[in-house]
Amino acid sequence: MNAAPVRVLLVDDQPLIRSGLRMLMADSEGLEVVGEAGTGGDAVRLAAEQGPDVVVMDIRMPGMDGIEATRRITSGPGAPRVLVLTTFDEDEHVYGALRAGASGFAVKDMALDEILAAVRLVAAGDALLAPAVTRRLIADFVRAPVARERPPRVVEGITDREREVLTLVGRGRSNTEIAEELFISVATAKAHVARLFSKLGARDRVQLVITAYEAGLVTPSGR
Repeated sequence: MNAAPVRVLLVDDQPLIRSGLRMLMADSEGLEVVGEAGTGGDAVRLAAEQGPDVVVMDIRMPGMDGIEATRRITSGPGAPRVLVLTTFDEDEHVYGALRAGASGFAVKDMALDEILAAVRLVAAGDALLAPAVTRRLIADFVRAPVARERPPRVVEGITDREREVLTLVGRGRSNTEIAEELFISVATAKAHVARLFSKLGARDRVQLVITAYEAGLVTPSGR
């Protein structure tokens, strides 16, 4: 039996981008576009009506922007995951989108097959997609003045071992790599990550990475 397709909502104020993504996904097995929106307000409405698995979200739109739309879409239980469309050269708001609940990134000039892979990864919950991209973006915004002015986040209620795991997640390590570095089994590493999700209220690994940076467990250099 074939798995149900990943239901995708496309959000961008440029019809040409939406059209291109729709045609791309129509030719891709396992993906189904269930709606399109050109504004953040329409995105919030359609996400509630259509129940997509993944929302591909632009940030800069008229009216409600993608950050606020992401915050509203991801606020409830069983919410879809949000994959942010961004560019390195102009989007200083990506860090805000991460804090609002986005699960990862698709850069607009990525190869089309990489965008499809990003959608599938986010849908599967493997949210720390394209680790080099994610780490670069987070590091850039940690260096920004607004981030430097923010006091380090205090992380409470986790064990010393969980703090070690959180640090390694912040450095982009997979569960297998965490297990190897800490001399524990992969199953134990997964269990520690799962407990961090619960204790820190994180939706996915991207949110854990943010916490690790904000708590000063990982520096912009990745150390």
